[in-house]
Amino acid sequence: MVVFDLRNTDAWRALRAPLLTGLALGAALLLLPLTALGESPGAAARPSPDLLTLPAVPTPAAEPAPSPGQWDGGRSLRLLGRDGQVSELTMADYLWGVVAAEMPASFEPEALRAQAVCARTYSLWKLGSQSHKDGGADICADSSCCQAYISPEDAAQRWGAGTAEAHTAKIAAAVADTDGQVLTYEGAPIQAVFFSSAAGATEDAAAVWGKALPYLVSVESPEGEEVPNYRSTVTLTADQVKKTVSEAGLGADLSGEPSAWFQNLTRTASGRVASVELGGISLSGGACRSLFALRSACFDVSEQDGAFTFSVTGYGHGVGMSQYGANAMAQEGAGWRDILTHYYTGAEIQMGA
Repeated sequence: MVVFDLRNTDAWRALRAPLLTGLALGAALLLLPLTALGESPGAAARPSPDLLTLPAVPTPAAEPAPSPGQWDGGRSLRLLGRDGQVSELTMADYLWGVVAAEMPASFEPEALRAQAVCARTYSLWKLGSQSHKDGGADICADSSCCQAYISPEDAAQRWGAGTAEAHTAKIAAAVADTDGQVLTYEGAPIQAVFFSSAAGATEDAAAVWGKALPYLVSVESPEGEEVPNYRSTVTLTADQVKKTVSEAGLGADLSGEPSAWFQNLTRTASGRVASVELGGISLSGGACRSLFALRSACFDVSEQDGAFTFSVTGYGHGVGMSQYGANAMAQEGAGWRDILTHYYTGAEIQMGA
């Protein structure tokens, strides 16, 4: 067989240039789709289901989340002040004043957020009752009726120049961070009552007010001796007890020895006084608390030399969220949602119920 070697011939030199040009052009055409997609030639070697991957189709942008304060800022209510004047406030401004009045600003941020949700929820529950309709208001600033309220100016004066700015911002954040969040049971705002501190556990609503509510039942509460005035005493002479009972028109017989005036004290499961006999009549623990100006219905009573000493633990009616308990939970790492679902059994947290 005859083999022709063209490498050093004039024919080979004539063919080589067009041939190399054609090979280069073919390679360029082959790589053009890859470079057009912004890929380097080496990218084709990466694991992929397809040699050429088309750009992903962009998904529609999600609706923007409501800005902080949008729900509360868009609603208003009429507040009956302690001076008898009615003023209109946004819900956000009202809630700021409630949180500032009801809970120490030094508390943990998560406890303040929990308080803001309680205040918002209780406000909506109270608005539904229309109890201040005749006075041209929706709610009042009396804590014995609705919720306490303090203006930013009065709060700043109470806190002092050194902390007012930081406390103001901290409470505003608690309200804004929980904007529109409401505690509900079966879809309706609950009666989100709260109090200062418990003696180990909260109380059933039925034991205090005679009406059971499924979300206001006794639960454990973690606060203790770190609470200011957690333990307190009230001492009254026999004459002072007689006068108090007489002015209340209770009709108790206090003619015998003082040592026999208080009898048959019983307690609820949470440790509070359920009932006690005083001069032959039965009083609830709550009635005794009000009658003798005790800080809570969790008390013992003793008599010595004609004087009565009430030894009291905790502060408040004991139903719902304990504020110092909420702060203790927050210090242990609990979030505001955890705090609320702990204290309000079976309640749910919803937006703008």
